Amino acid sequence: MNSLRTSILRCATTHDIARHVKFSLTFAPRRLLSTPASSEPTLRRSYLYVPASSDRMLEKSLTLGAPPDVVIYDLEDSAPPTIHDKKAARQRLSQFLHQTKENLPAAERVAVRLNDISTPFFQDDAADILRYPSVGTLVLPKIHSVRDLHYVSRTIRNLNRSSAAGLRIVASIESARGVMGLKEIASWTSEFGADKGGELTALLANCADTSVVRTTSKRELLFVRSQIVITAKAFGLEAIDMVCVNYKDPEYLREECQDGRRLGFTGKQVIHPNQVVTVNASFVPTFHEILRAAKILHQMNIAYSNQRGAFGLEMEGGGKEMIDAPMLKQAENIIRLARAAGCDVPHVE
Repeated sequence: MNSLRTSILRCATTHDIARHVKFSLTFAPRRLLSTPASSEPTLRRSYLYVPASSDRMLEKSLTLGAPPDVVIYDLEDSAPPTIHDKKAARQRLSQFLHQTKENLPAAERVAVRLNDISTPFFQDDAADILRYPSVGTLVLPKIHSVRDLHYVSRTIRNLNRSSAAGLRIVASIESARGVMGLKEIASWTSEFGADKGGELTALLANCADTSVVRTTSKRELLFVRSQIVITAKAFGLEAIDMVCVNYKDPEYLREECQDGRRLGFTGKQVIHPNQVVTVNASFVPTFHEILRAAKILHQMNIAYSNQRGAFGLEMEGGGKEMIDAPMLKQAENIIRLARAAGCDVPHVE
């Protein structure tokens, strides 16, 4: 495991970056080149599903060697669709949340996937889980339209949770109807306000109900996944990619992660603890990206001090590329993500 972690870590070391740079730079581990530390994002790269139907899995979620950014205790797929089994899973999770509240991660790292709103289990799930302030996120499966979110929000308000402030809502897009309604879903806000009805913060890509036959190339899913990413970005939401079912092949997982990151996804759903290290390491900037961003921001400061706007940046292979406002924004975002991931960011002199 240690060798695997070493081989896939993507945060740059001082030696790695120094070999690729032709100008003087120093490392300031806590200095951000152009953005304040308070603007650093909270990383939510890995969303690990933990079956609520298993006491062993629930307990194990507290002692994982590589903790996920978000753990999702699952009441949906992990329990058979019978009243008895759903009730047993709900009671098991409720007891776990009550007895281990001191050992759980921060609430923003703890999520529960409820059964979908069309089932007879949703109301009982919500009533039980919303009693626990240690749960900061509700993952909602099979969101087909904005009406579904309104229904969930009314449920939250009617259950009179002591405070829904900070309660994150994650919508899982699983159907053609959901894809067609992405704009309305992503732009949704609770009619009761975020403090009483929850706040939508992320879209999950789960396209099982679209009748698409999934292949290793994932070309057949390109349109749907791209739509989810673009819509999420347009409304300031996280975009979380679908699971990699081949959990025993780390190289296959790494390729899926790289593909998702290139599309613009900010994280990935995870079904096995062994996938967490690879996913977390994949959804951070590479050291080449960090270095380029540092150079851009350094040159920006020089250009602005000389009252210039766009400027040229020397490329590694020779020549220059023109840097403008959109590229500056991207560079600043890379630096923020690098800081949040604990990567060293070079201060260019």
